[in-house]
Amino acid sequence: MATIYKSKEGKEHILSQYEHYLTQFDLPIDREYVDTRFGKTHVLKLGRTDGKPLFIFQGGNCINPMTLSWFKGLLTDYKIYAPDTIGHPGYSDEARISASDQSFANWVEDLMAHYQIEKCAFIGPSYGGGIILRLAAFMPEKIQCAVLVAPAGICLGSKAQMIKEILVPMLFYKMNGSAKNLRKIANAMSRSSMNDMDEGIIGSIFKYVSLEDEMPKLTSAQELKDYHAPTLVITGTEDIFFPERKISQKAAGLFGNQLELKQYTMGHFPSAEDLAKIDSDIKLFLTKHYL
Repeated sequence: MATIYKSKEGKEHILSQYEHYLTQFDLPIDREYVDTRFGKTHVLKLGRTDGKPLFIFQGGNCINPMTLSWFKGLLTDYKIYAPDTIGHPGYSDEARISASDQSFANWVEDLMAHYQIEKCAFIGPSYGGGIILRLAAFMPEKIQCAVLVAPAGICLGSKAQMIKEILVPMLFYKMNGSAKNLRKIANAMSRSSMNDMDEGIIGSIFKYVSLEDEMPKLTSAQELKDYHAPTLVITGTEDIFFPERKISQKAAGLFGNQLELKQYTMGHFPSAEDLAKIDSDIKLFLTKHYL
């Protein structure tokens, strides 16, 4: 069976980090496996048991609890479904699916059908934002409103800058395990604000995982012609992967008058201070559009 991990020991190490991260939530978390047409998907269920359903998708090439932790402020108000993205680090099946066609929309459709949800709100950071855009392109009727945080699927940053600040130090890190090179990557990704636990997990994934290098397809206005849900897009001026300037220019053409756009002076990974502001913005948006 194909695997995304470079060794059994590497997989076990990353899953132990996953379990440790769950202890940071300090609240009950239910877990189950859902059968989809692409394989089994591990889902974390947490938050308010009688709350309105809210799907939160993880960032790419990381573990689900890491980016889920960005949205802890929503747990008291919503019933959260947080699936481990299939083909990414975590407990879901490891067979990768295309982020360029209808596959991820079908995957989300299967999850919603399992939970008997016809339509709901969605949040997606980074790669997770790209997954929501695939759903918006093929099944817009499933989305009542959406929040995209530093999202993939709209535009890309400078390849030259990514090679210099991410790829080159990553190659050196893979060769010699240099903490200095890992720190360079973490600083470039987070505007020098990434915490030690997240940095360690990123290092483990670089070391033990065959990275997913296919970004979600850049979404066209034609693909979203039938998508009319309110959409909050949160961007970072220092985001090396999906910079605010480029996203802002394109987002208006994609979402029209349904767009709410927020810009922060942040990297791809928000700081704790950024997350407090993002939490406030998302709560206000959902209060307005997810009645």
